[in-house]
Amino acid sequence: MHNYSKIVSILLDSLPYIKIFRGSKIVIKYGGAAQINPELKEQFAMDIVLLYMLGIKPIIVHGGGKRINELLGALKIESEFINGVRVTSAEALKVVEMVLSGEINKEITSFLNHHGVSALGMSGKDASLFLAKPKENGKYGYTGEIIATKGEVIDNLLAQNLIPVIAPIAYGGESGHPGFNINADSAASAIAIATKAKKAIFLTDTQGVLDANKNIIESLNLQETKQLINEGVISGGMIPKVEACLECITNGVEKAHIIDGRIPHSLLLELFTSAGIGSEFVR
Repeated sequence: MHNYSKIVSILLDSLPYIKIFRGSKIVIKYGGAAQINPELKEQFAMDIVLLYMLGIKPIIVHGGGKRINELLGALKIESEFINGVRVTSAEALKVVEMVLSGEINKEITSFLNHHGVSALGMSGKDASLFLAKPKENGKYGYTGEIIATKGEVIDNLLAQNLIPVIAPIAYGGESGHPGFNINADSAASAIAIATKAKKAIFLTDTQGVLDANKNIIESLNLQETKQLINEGVISGGMIPKVEACLECITNGVEKAHIIDGRIPHSLLLELFTSAGIGSEFVR
């Protein structure tokens, strides 16, 4: 009887959140261990199916840096990073697009379809979803920054009960242009803003944002976050993720979250429990 009571308690705890999020768009940046570990991939797919069945509208944006590095290495194509940003040569861009659009995107889409939802894979080139320009005037080669996002493209897919799965490759604005490699966190932020999503959730291989004593910070606003960046508490690879979260909340998204994708069913724990996990960013 005790176990039954616990199950009922968990279900009742989730009910207010189901009511809040039903009908809402939630952008999920999918990456890290959750995208590689077979068991976590399975659990992620089940989480997305549950969100969909509850009337929530998930939108998935994915990266693929580890697989890109593997293939570039195998092909002996040099790839340099400056301040954590990949310098993408014309030769490397072909590999980046092949991995993101041709391999990872279709794997995720197929996996979700197998588990009972209708997912549609695409890149930012399709329907000119993302228009981009060279990042910092070409300092990073064919790595770009998004200057326009067609949110209506995603809204049209959602209206057809499809789950968009988006690879972060952008249209270059000219006929014959090879396009741009886009940071997946930035792409997720752009999609969340353009579609007026309620939330943006970034799955990572970290607990969330940690303070100077390595304790997790559960909630942050804009001023607190900027102070932590200036003090060097937030540094390195966490900065692009945090900046993407700040971009979201300063442009209409209600909340943004950085959560640990290594935890089984982390999405459900963040969305449907009062305790939640990870760090949230609020306006």
